[in-house]
Parts: sequence; structure tokens; C-alpha cells
Amino acid sequence: MITDTIRSIVLRDIRAVRREVEAYSNEAMLWELRGGATNSAGNLALHLCGNLQHFIGARLGQTGYVRNRDLEFSSRNVSRDKILAELDATARAIDAAFDRLTDSDVAKPFPEPINGATVPTGEWLVHLIAHLGYHLGQIDYHRRMVTGDSRTVDAVAVKELPSVVGR
Repeated sequence: MITDTIRSIVLRDIRAVRREVEAYSNEAMLWELRGGATNSAGNLALHLCGNLQHFIGARLGQTGYVRNRDLEFSSRNVSRDKILAELDATARAIDAAFDRLTDSDVAKPFPEPINGATVPTGEWLVHLIAHLGYHLGQIDYHRRMVTGDSRTVDAVAVKELPSVVGR
């Protein structure tokens, strides 16, 4: 059950990143830097894809994904379509990984040392949710700043929680 909840929240937030990327009125704006920000929305979206495909897809789902973290931050002017395709691939990798994961797996050590330490899988998954939410908020603010559009894309949609869906 907890794995279903974690899966649902991660996928919800990936869909929200997708909505944010789609909401930019001009594709070039995804790559703008303003106000001392060091990462564009495009880089943050690529970073989230790399992070989740590595830690959830490759490590838990054994997808074979090989991460290039430096490229996540150094890439420029990647098309919106390519970013959206990466988000879709990330969602598929997450689904495949969670198909393999059981609730008892969350108590087991994560299959890769984290900062030199052994961390329980459940603890690492909660961290990944927080990391995703942090960058999703940054993308939302970036979009609002560069487009001047203050409308929400319902980034953290309570209506998409597993216990609320279908009510």
C-alpha cells in the first residue's frame, strides 16, 4: 500500500512538471535565467528526469538507464517536445520500477550507497518525493517570472491523491 501511495505521488508530480513545461507560452523561455537563478526550467526538468530514472528506474526497476548528471545542467535549448518525451519516459520507468516493488522492500537498504551511507529504500523514496516537489516549485516560479502568467497549473493537486481520485 505505501508503495502504491509513493508511486501515485511521484507520477502526479511528474504530470505536474509536464503541465508546467507545456504552460510556457514560448519554448525559448524554458531556458531563460532571471533574478540570480542558476538553473532554467529546462535544466530542472531534465535534472528531475535523470534523477528519477537513475534512482527509481535503474536502481529499483533495473531499466539499464545510465545517468549523465552534468548534461542535465549543461544542456541548452533542448526542445519542449524532447523534454516532454523525457518526462513520459521517466513516468514509464517509475511505473515499471514500482511494478517490481513491494511494501516490504521499503524497509530494505536502497541498492546504492547514498552519500556513502546505507539508507532504507523507503527513506530514500520520501527524499526523492521532497526533491521532486522542491524543483517542481522552482519550475512553477520560473514559469511565472519569465512568462508573466500567474495562473496555476494545479502543480500539487490534492484531487490526484489515491484516496481522493474517483470521489
